[in-house]
Amino acid sequence: MIEAIQESHYYNSLPFLLKGLRWTAFITFAGLFIGFILGAIFGLGRLSKSKIISTLSTVYVEVVRGTPMLAQILFIYAGLTKGVIGFNIDAVTASITAIAINAGAYIAEIVRGAVYSIEKGQHEAGRAMGLTQRQTMRYIIWPQAFKRMIPPLGNQFVISLKDTSLLSVIAIPEIVYQGKQYYNITYSPFQTLVMVCLLYLVITIPTSLYLRRLERKLDV
Repeated sequence: MIEAIQESHYYNSLPFLLKGLRWTAFITFAGLFIGFILGAIFGLGRLSKSKIISTLSTVYVEVVRGTPMLAQILFIYAGLTKGVIGFNIDAVTASITAIAINAGAYIAEIVRGAVYSIEKGQHEAGRAMGLTQRQTMRYIIWPQAFKRMIPPLGNQFVISLKDTSLLSVIAIPEIVYQGKQYYNITYSPFQTLVMVCLLYLVITIPTSLYLRRLERKLDV
């Protein structure tokens, strides 16, 4: 029985796919870290009283959300490097940039919605206590808004994780790319792709269950 498992395509593909999982995890976390910073900047930018800042933030969000992720990846890797800045960006840097820019637009909407959902009385209370607008945001509004952001940020993590599969077009050795390489050698696409899907589910299902539990705990 053990020998049969060890000789199966399912088992043999695992080390190959786990190498891809490391790349998938690295690019997802790095991209989301930068994406959160972008999202916070542009999300607050959309709430700015400055017309210029608000408009620029809206343009960023709408352009990114209105174009396919695959086109964004190719644009950053091929179109931008050769057509604008004049030198090549390596595939890993382009991948992290694409995930960050894409996630940043969606996180900007999460930030905007969470801050906007805080009652106006909270703003007025901060000002009544003698706090400046920035201090009110920092000490009163942002902590409450961040609590409401946590569940949708978790959803964005799952979405960005699955979006990394598109990076196979620029030869990033993430899970799907590794799977394609493996079944091209072994001629076992069914078994390999089953393992590819299982690896994604091993991450996404526990994450979704944790998010539901967190939503109930935070009562958001």
